[in-house]
Amino acid sequence: MVKIDEVDIKILRELQDDARKSLKEIAEKVGVAEGTVYNRINKMRKAGIIKKFIPIVDYSALGYDLIAIIGITAEGGYLLEIEKEIAREHNVTAVYDVTGEYDILVVAKFRDRDSLNSFVKKVAGMERVLKTYTMLVLNVVKETHLIEL
Repeated sequence: MVKIDEVDIKILRELQDDARKSLKEIAEKVGVAEGTVYNRINKMRKAGIIKKFIPIVDYSALGYDLIAIIGITAEGGYLLEIEKEIAREHNVTAVYDVTGEYDILVVAKFRDRDSLNSFVKKVAGMERVLKTYTMLVLNVVKETHLIEL
């Protein structure tokens, strides 16, 4: 595991704020040389700490107004197989292997009720899926994959 220090954390904070910032801008904010920022970012990418640089998209603005959280109960020996198949669906934003009442939690976004209905029926009809429980999000209070570092 790669050791991360306070300089790396500061660089990550700057990238979380805006990943399009130039190396020079980040270096000025963090108080290190531009080459240091470059090397630290590459180190964190190689270590898998930084996986991608992606925009944060408002999917609702693109018509994906329905968000569903689906609890799935499945036959134990087939969880990984089921999770991988569900994760390949284009509108699935998260697949979690969880403890508790369900084995899998899925978060997915849809443009309309028909596409949600088709997806839920597809999942419920998968071999080795025993039960599904679908919840619709009524109001998004907070939605991010960022945590404050």
